Amino acid sequence: MSTAPRREVLEKLTPVLTKRWLSPEAWRLDVYEQLDGYAALRKALAAHPDDLIQLIKDSGLRGRGGAGFPTGLKWGFIPQNDGKPHYLVVNADEGEPGTCKDLPLMTHDPHSLIEGVIIASYAIRANRAYIYIRGEAVNAARRLRNAVDEAYKAGYLGTNILGSGLDLDVVVHSGAGAYICGEETALLDSLEGFRGQPRLRPPFPATHGLYASPTVVNNVGTIASVPYIVLGGAAWWKTMGTEKSAGPMIYSLSGRINNPGQYECGLGVTLRELIELAGGMQPGHNLKFWTPGGSSTPLLTAEHMDVPLDFESVAAAGSILGTTATQLFSDQDCPVYATYKWLEFYHHESCGKCTPCREGNFWMVRVYRRILSGEGTFEDLDTLLDTCDNILGRSFCGLGDGATSPVTSSLQYFKQDYLDYIEGRTPPKLSAKQLVGAH
Repeated sequence: MSTAPRREVLEKLTPVLTKRWLSPEAWRLDVYEQLDGYAALRKALAAHPDDLIQLIKDSGLRGRGGAGFPTGLKWGFIPQNDGKPHYLVVNADEGEPGTCKDLPLMTHDPHSLIEGVIIASYAIRANRAYIYIRGEAVNAARRLRNAVDEAYKAGYLGTNILGSGLDLDVVVHSGAGAYICGEETALLDSLEGFRGQPRLRPPFPATHGLYASPTVVNNVGTIASVPYIVLGGAAWWKTMGTEKSAGPMIYSLSGRINNPGQYECGLGVTLRELIELAGGMQPGHNLKFWTPGGSSTPLLTAEHMDVPLDFESVAAAGSILGTTATQLFSDQDCPVYATYKWLEFYHHESCGKCTPCREGNFWMVRVYRRILSGEGTFEDLDTLLDTCDNILGRSFCGLGDGATSPVTSSLQYFKQDYLDYIEGRTPPKLSAKQLVGAH
């Protein structure tokens, strides 16, 4: 049964990016304009582009796509007066298991992203921007394309936007559903029409990005935050969150809780507070393990419920804030089986470019099948750790590194669960038929 949160916990909610989500038909331009829509754009176009970059630096806005890199610093890397076209690319390829904060934003409030795209493009002197959206996100892509069409008709896109002299075209591009295209350089290759595989760096996208030109790649939530910072100012933005992790963040809660969904709070809220906001754990379920930022972040346990969920504190606890995809598992869930299912995903989504990720995930899936079918050995645990050691830091991109996170962390905190399968105390979860190919 769901329980109401206390007043002091309710006050942790800071609806900024989510404030229009419940407004009827907020995806329409006329409704968006009634709710301060495109007011930030008018204010931004009256400022110098360099002043906008400095504003974003002063706000402390960090990337909302997982890495948490300072946004203003990234914009400042773009060389000016270089004679090359500049591009803005929005990474809307949301594919991390458990991650679901960008899709509702694009579905319910697409113009906030479009407005952020225009302001960011003006700041980095780009005349063309792309929104690369996951191919399965049909409804969100439809809303985005409709918003782009409305913006063109209203004069917010096209030539000489609002008489400012800014020319900007925006393209919404649907990918083919490859998780690897969430990696920024693989996304750029896919956008250029090539197979989505990560590029060798350096050179970096800031100087050699899309079509070998200076490019900024930012997450949906990062770009959608920009209009609010322009309107409210850097000081206002920093009233939320912590000193080094400023602003609000959308936490995507799923799993064994009464009211799963999106909860926007200042960075630094704790899992204990989020669970209370979500009406508590489901009846008969006690928290056992959880992911702070999606399946590619190391697992945490019930002992970490009071860790502030900001970039620094989560890192100090041994994990990564990531995409704030907070998946909650109870004492009725098996960390070994959960890790196996995540590994199946990473094995399937590996682009195959590098040997550690391609082969390592392939073999770890088979080791997990052996363990879960009751035929595992003690040596299998050493094999898993040894394989992770050969993937972590040796893969071409972060996919391989992320795949090792649930393996090493589940072995760190829940080794006994593995031993229970190996020593026969836990009944096999997989049949002999599913074991085929695991030896």
